[in-house]
Amino acid sequence: MYYFVNLNLPFAMQSTTPGPLRSNASLPDQSDNRLADQLVLPGPATRRLQTVDLIRGFALLGILMMNIVGFALPHPTVAARLYALPHDGLDFRMFDGVMTVFEGTMRALFSMLFGAGVLLFTAKKDDLSSRYTIADFYYRRLFWLILFGVINAYVLLWPGDILYTYGLCGLFLFPFRKQRAVFLLAAAGLCFLIAFGKGFWKSSEQQQTRKTYLQAIQTEKQKKPLTDAQQTAKTAWLDIEKSTRIDLKRETEFVQQMRSGYGTVFAMFVPINSNIQSVEFYQEYLWDALLMMFLGMALFKWGFFSNEWTTRQYLIGLLAGYGVGLTLGHLAFWEGAAWFRNPGTVMDAGQFPAQTLYHLRRASTAVGHASLLLLLYRSGVVPWLMKGLANVGQMAFTNYLMQSVICTLFFYGYGFGYFGRLAFHQIYYVVAAVWVFQIIFSAIWLRYFRFGPLEWVWRSLTYWHRHPMRRISG
Repeated sequence: MYYFVNLNLPFAMQSTTPGPLRSNASLPDQSDNRLADQLVLPGPATRRLQTVDLIRGFALLGILMMNIVGFALPHPTVAARLYALPHDGLDFRMFDGVMTVFEGTMRALFSMLFGAGVLLFTAKKDDLSSRYTIADFYYRRLFWLILFGVINAYVLLWPGDILYTYGLCGLFLFPFRKQRAVFLLAAAGLCFLIAFGKGFWKSSEQQQTRKTYLQAIQTEKQKKPLTDAQQTAKTAWLDIEKSTRIDLKRETEFVQQMRSGYGTVFAMFVPINSNIQSVEFYQEYLWDALLMMFLGMALFKWGFFSNEWTTRQYLIGLLAGYGVGLTLGHLAFWEGAAWFRNPGTVMDAGQFPAQTLYHLRRASTAVGHASLLLLLYRSGVVPWLMKGLANVGQMAFTNYLMQSVICTLFFYGYGFGYFGRLAFHQIYYVVAAVWVFQIIFSAIWLRYFRFGPLEWVWRSLTYWHRHPMRRISG
């Protein structure tokens, strides 16, 4: 079985009251260039699709629930240590809940909304008075995003950066902007099949490695020499077993490095970042991101994110999304717990590996999350929370990089040095504090400014002129 634990170590007309938007709200009229310009994300708060900001804000805050593990705990041994926790303890129960409900799903939502953002951005009509077309601005915007991703990884020292991946994947999406939703859904399906095939192939390879390893053990018991294939399989399987155990020496060295100065942490992360942004991007993140982006584009064209579905349809999305996603999440979590206890026993059982359905699980749960949010938005029961999440979503770019700054300064050695010092449940106190701060900060900032600070920088760089930022009073 192919097992992995993804702890995230791999963006409109504003409705004043909850309720369905007009049927044409999912895409601006191509003939109205001014309206389309307002709908380009990030854009002014007065002309935005609030439900998109709402879901984006929820996803942005939720991403920190997964990223905090990478910020706070030693990457090489974190999975083995967390799965080895006492099953009746608070930390393990919390780990179970986080992995089942949130792991991968927040990133899925974020990726879906990036796909929706592509449609919003490219809906703008070419300005005939300019020598540049919307394609020029689109690709310039993505190249800046790639650069910001490099800065997040190599300067802010967060190897779990997603901006680089989004920028590269976004380069492929422009030709698909005018395709029908069904075509986009088919493209998402193709990406799923590729990702599923890669995962299933790796699972099959591990099955064969285990089989050959057992043959090698029998050969050794018979006092016979091993073949080259048996020796290779034996080494490979022992490495797999070793990866499920806690290596105290490696863990101690990693923690010491993370509690050191900026130069030490930077030097340690350079090869990690280089691998993630090259080999890992090709092997995993490319299909991971494209799948959700295509799905997000399809859902946006169907009016899902713009609150155009009926209440009944959103209820079906909620029940079906959670029914499939949480069930698969539960199975995958306990499969992981068994794997880290004894990978050989799991492999020998010959069960279908639930982890190969990783993307189905996260997409389903993400749809469930979004459906629940939109139902709450319609009900009007917590308008202050909906507004707070929308503010965070409107400043998602700023808030995402702000999380890197806050968490690295809190946990890394050149800051407060709390890396490896907190229990699993305690790192979520930090998450809650960041959430409160970003909700308050976003609300205050948007009272006086039309854009978040980095949204303004990104927009000005994209159009290569300084945009007005302050709100005009009166």
